[in-house]
Amino acid sequence: MIDIQNQPDFRKIPIDKVGIKGLKYPVKVLDKSKGLQATVAQINMYVALPHQCKGTHMSRFVEILHLFRTKVSLESITNILEDMKEILGAESSHIKITFPYFIEKMSPVTGVVGLMDYTCTISGSSDHKKITDIVLEVAVPITSVCPCSKEISEHGAHNQRGEVLVKTRFEKFIWIEEIVELVEQTSSCDIFSVLKREDEKFVTEKAYNNPKFVEDIARDVAKKLMDDNNITWFSVSAENFESIHNHSAYAYIEKSSVS
Repeated sequence: MIDIQNQPDFRKIPIDKVGIKGLKYPVKVLDKSKGLQATVAQINMYVALPHQCKGTHMSRFVEILHLFRTKVSLESITNILEDMKEILGAESSHIKITFPYFIEKMSPVTGVVGLMDYTCTISGSSDHKKITDIVLEVAVPITSVCPCSKEISEHGAHNQRGEVLVKTRFEKFIWIEEIVELVEQTSSCDIFSVLKREDEKFVTEKAYNNPKFVEDIARDVAKKLMDDNNITWFSVSAENFESIHNHSAYAYIEKSSVS
């Protein structure tokens, strides 16, 4: 049969990324306490297409992924990226794997166990020199209390949920759990899926006694990441979904170990 994708293209315009996007696929990711955790990921896979090629072979992306379906790891992602280049005849390849990651978490007073979910993304790319770049991204929900509101109010202070998004490059492997714990320690209070009355009293008072601006949270997370010699680059964004405004408060810090 005629392979249309292999026909020449005469417009002489290369395509930076072409492939598949939004593929839902069952994967297993490393779990610090249980070894492996099964979840469902949304996956994007792309390669660079040279100007003389009309198209790429979309089905081959899924076939490549199927070969490595057992586990998501730094090694398997590197192998997928190299296979994409080899099988599809490309100079560069890219993959983005986004998935919910679940951690068992006990309420602070009564010890009731619940599951917290954190949205995680592993992005990888490989160039024509086989240099691989991998970034881990973890989104962590938090609670914050406004220091200004507490200072000027006779009773109470406004508080809100927020989200801290941490992206890291690293020398060695880094656990998702470590990023989550680092962020939760810097918030006014962390989030729980199950709280009894005693727990609710505890987290309300803890947050009130630990007020933080969005700038404080971003800086505190950045400081901890800067102190970790395993981290070679990071970005941290903190967003508060303000309870008394129709907008969010936002802060962003990016830093490399060589800067």
